[in-house]
Amino acid sequence: MTCYLLIDIVLIYETLGIILKKSTGDNHQIFLSLSVNGHNRQAVLILYKIFIIQEGNMTKKTDRRIRKTKAQLRQGLAELLQEKSLKEITVKELTDKVDINRSTFYLHYSDIYDMMEKIENELIEEIEELVRTRPVNPFNESSFPFIEEIFTILAENRQICAALLGPNGDIVFLQRIENILSRHSLNVLEETLPEKKQDLQYLYSFFAFGCVGMIKMWLTGCYGESPQYMARLTFHLIMNALHKS
Repeated sequence: MTCYLLIDIVLIYETLGIILKKSTGDNHQIFLSLSVNGHNRQAVLILYKIFIIQEGNMTKKTDRRIRKTKAQLRQGLAELLQEKSLKEITVKELTDKVDINRSTFYLHYSDIYDMMEKIENELIEEIEELVRTRPVNPFNESSFPFIEEIFTILAENRQICAALLGPNGDIVFLQRIENILSRHSLNVLEETLPEKKQDLQYLYSFFAFGCVGMIKMWLTGCYGESPQYMARLTFHLIMNALHKS
């Protein structure tokens, strides 16, 4: 690296420091304007690479902070829902519980209801993605990974799922899950038991209510079974019921 290049880097760095502090626009565009305005292109390129690395590191740190903050808020909301209904929970009560400023809460959510809706939407999206990527048709041994994934999602979100399915939870959330699984499961049952078309709605109701009851007991209890154990148990119960139908 020549002496002149080092001098250019220092000069451009000092200029950038002033420009970037005042900038509210696209910082990448600032580098582009420097490179076409007669500055040493190699010096600009070196500084741009440094900027990209620093920007990436800052983004990762910010993302981690956001995830941590949302996880704290989610856990606090789940704990409060064990005690009272959503309409009784205030932003102040939640932020005090998890020791986060209210201003930080409002960076992510407009109110408690908005927070609940976004949490539910995230969980619903996970389940819908699973249904899309792991099609089950008909129901047989190859269906087990789908059931295992469902229980894994529930385990990863155990506290908030237990709260949502509990007495102070949101019945609409359960209905949304049931609608997704109903659309999917009725087609599967039709393929698995084509001779039982007239009974499919009853069969689905039997499986659905039984599975929901199991999930509630598992999420809210202190039994400690793994998602894999619960998936295997559910799979065997469904297979036994299908074979006897």
